[in-house]
Amino acid sequence: MTEAVSRPTLEAVAARAGVSRATVSRVVNGGDGVREPLAERVRRAVEELGYVPNQAARSLVTRRHDAVAVVIAEPETKVFADPFFALQLRGISKELTAHDNQLVLLLTEGRADHVRVARYLAGGHVDGALVFSLHLDDPLPGLIQDAGVPTVFGGRPGWGEDTPAADPGVAYVDCDNRGGARAAVRHLLDLGRRRIAHITGPLDQTSAADRLDGYRDVMADVLGESDPRLVVESDFTPAGGERAMRELLDRCPDVDAVFAANDLTALGALRVLRESGRRVPDDVAVVGFDDMVPVTEQAEPPLTTVRQDIEEMGRLMARLLLQGLSDGRHRPRTLPGAPAVPGSPGTAVILPTTLIRRASA
Repeated sequence: MTEAVSRPTLEAVAARAGVSRATVSRVVNGGDGVREPLAERVRRAVEELGYVPNQAARSLVTRRHDAVAVVIAEPETKVFADPFFALQLRGISKELTAHDNQLVLLLTEGRADHVRVARYLAGGHVDGALVFSLHLDDPLPGLIQDAGVPTVFGGRPGWGEDTPAADPGVAYVDCDNRGGARAAVRHLLDLGRRRIAHITGPLDQTSAADRLDGYRDVMADVLGESDPRLVVESDFTPAGGERAMRELLDRCPDVDAVFAANDLTALGALRVLRESGRRVPDDVAVVGFDDMVPVTEQAEPPLTTVRQDIEEMGRLMARLLLQGLSDGRHRPRTLPGAPAVPGSPGTAVILPTTLIRRASA
């Protein structure tokens, strides 16, 4: 039987470095007050002995767990089917890894899971939370506030006037959804299209509502008003795009352009247009939103779309949270009138969007 190999202790590191146990503890836990020559001796001893700090004991000293919860308010079937979430998680993971933090992924299949997630967050297992894909009537913001967990949201707050997320001091990261939608519709108008339809995302999410507002802004400016029959609500999925496109063709067979609220919706719309014998872009021009390469590469023809930097949004969410934690703030806040500067804890960061022109429009 193989004997268990004992792990190097704090005392062993202290003996190797020729310093006190307290000095080793301060260096290992990132404390101040240790002269650099001594700190270097400790770090060298840690490396030579292969010392690994006891995380439980370290947490008692630092009150930090070096773990962050990522809460996605969607069922796992949607999370793992939509590359948007993979891109955002990649950005978050890169930033957390760079700061030696662990990512704890929490998903919500239904309302019963909200209480479970809130209970986990209140249990002191993580230092903070990153929360995105919320819906307007979602109880999570309130539950998270009750749990007392520092939080940064993905997406513009808009979950009801009486919820914590309506607080202007809440930290969040988003893209210019409304401006991106305007650019998409203006491009279609510049192509000479006038019967421009919009397939929305779920309108209980602020990103979808903002994109619908951007569509309406331009249609009202140029045409005075838009035909309400040209707007169909969908759900950010290819199947939803297919259903919405069939409904549009039934309602308005003379439609000559479609602005889809995301690339997956656009994929579904393209399939139905092909099946119906419509040529893209000759008969119907199509523009999406996201510019997710795995999706745009599948499109036939290649998809014109509005690019948002999804991975960067995830990275900035993590960065805002970690900076707020390192500054010792319980909850990042925005000062009234403060500029939205990326990297400034507590700010609302709005990333620009760019129209990417390809063959579909």
